[in-house]
Amino acid sequence: MRHLLESAAAGAIRYLEDLPDRRVGPSPDAVESLAAFDEPLPEQPCPPGEVVSMLDCLGSPAGMAIAGPRFFGWVIGGSLPTALAANWIASAWDQNAGLFIATPIAAKLEEVAERWLLDVLGLPAGCATAFVTGATVANFTALAAARHSVLESVGWDVESRGLFGAPEVQVVIGEEAHPSLVKSLGMLGMGRNRVIRVPVDSQGRMRADCLPAVKPPSIVCLQAGNVNTGAFDPAAAIVPQVRQSGAWIHVDAAFGLWAAASPRYRALLEGFAEADSWATDAHKWLNVPYDSGLAFVRFPESLRGAMGLTAAYLPQGEHREPSQYVPELSRRARGIDIWAAMKSFGRAGLAELVERCCLCAQRFARGLSQAGYEILNEIVLNQVLVSFGAPEITQRVIAAIQEDGTSWCGGTVWQGRHAMRVSVSSWATTEADVDRSLEAIVRIARAVQGSFTPVA
Repeated sequence: MRHLLESAAAGAIRYLEDLPDRRVGPSPDAVESLAAFDEPLPEQPCPPGEVVSMLDCLGSPAGMAIAGPRFFGWVIGGSLPTALAANWIASAWDQNAGLFIATPIAAKLEEVAERWLLDVLGLPAGCATAFVTGATVANFTALAAARHSVLESVGWDVESRGLFGAPEVQVVIGEEAHPSLVKSLGMLGMGRNRVIRVPVDSQGRMRADCLPAVKPPSIVCLQAGNVNTGAFDPAAAIVPQVRQSGAWIHVDAAFGLWAAASPRYRALLEGFAEADSWATDAHKWLNVPYDSGLAFVRFPESLRGAMGLTAAYLPQGEHREPSQYVPELSRRARGIDIWAAMKSFGRAGLAELVERCCLCAQRFARGLSQAGYEILNEIVLNQVLVSFGAPEITQRVIAAIQEDGTSWCGGTVWQGRHAMRVSVSSWATTEADVDRSLEAIVRIARAVQGSFTPVA
């Protein structure tokens, strides 16, 4: 076993050490080599060393260098070394984080991480926290608590009676709500298309002057950090307006909530702490390994009401029981990675991470603008939208950048405009990485423009 694990660790370390110099996207040859995995299930056991070797030799070259310093495709960060090491140890411990009696260390570190998270994110100290897989399930979990609460307020027990015959819940979202929020509403039986969509401004912020009349039972969903522009809904104007109606206020803040960790950027979150629930990702700006989402709920009884379970063979003690706050019973001990990252960063390190990523985004925008390309958004956080001209040119530039391998950026369509998204959220990204990426992006964009022939 020791030789096997040392071999796996050596391969993983070699992969990480090569990240700064390798191409970001895998080469076509590396992707084609994955065909070697297309084999029938072996009739006989395969030596474990051969299994690990195959993964390393074929899988490592075909991986996207998401953990490296020049991946800007989506806001997904890259594993912090301390968090990755903690993840390895936690996997070796093989803890099922459902019950305190089954795994005291996992339950204890969730308690500590919960306290630290609420502190650094500026949320009410009494909130309950759910350690889940990602922002989709974080939204799902928080909205399940919201559904429980608003229907309970009108005398309906949704967990026992379901939604058949239940009072209709009015759900209000912005036109720029993230698809994961809408998906969560669908999974909860509240409908993807039954929502009321509020118009947004040029940056994707919900317009407070366009809010509908809200009546109970109702849920109003705000956004902190638009996935394209980084913009924040005007919570300070919206929350008091809808609070009078008794609506539950939920915040989708997959990455934007981490702005609270920075004294320079926490003002963007004015008014958001007055909401009732929040969803975010730790594997985005906290840079812990997948999967690691977080849901926070102001009223613990609402979260337990939606997620709790009882069974004679599952003893509930006096300690915080993790399974009472999440959809899963069996799950990995996600809180260990989060605890390790926060212990490693400290308050100052978290602030520096957020601020450095935002400064890198500003550096990208400045360099692209000086090169003559149009920046489509206000750089309020870590997101940059750039157009290279006609839709066909922008799309070709994005494809060529991805093929080049110096950096990796994705495309989007923002309010009818084709654009490239630059998302900076990795602990590993430096100004030198930005400059190296800018040189490649500008060189490629000019080459594409020079060779482009419009279709008649």
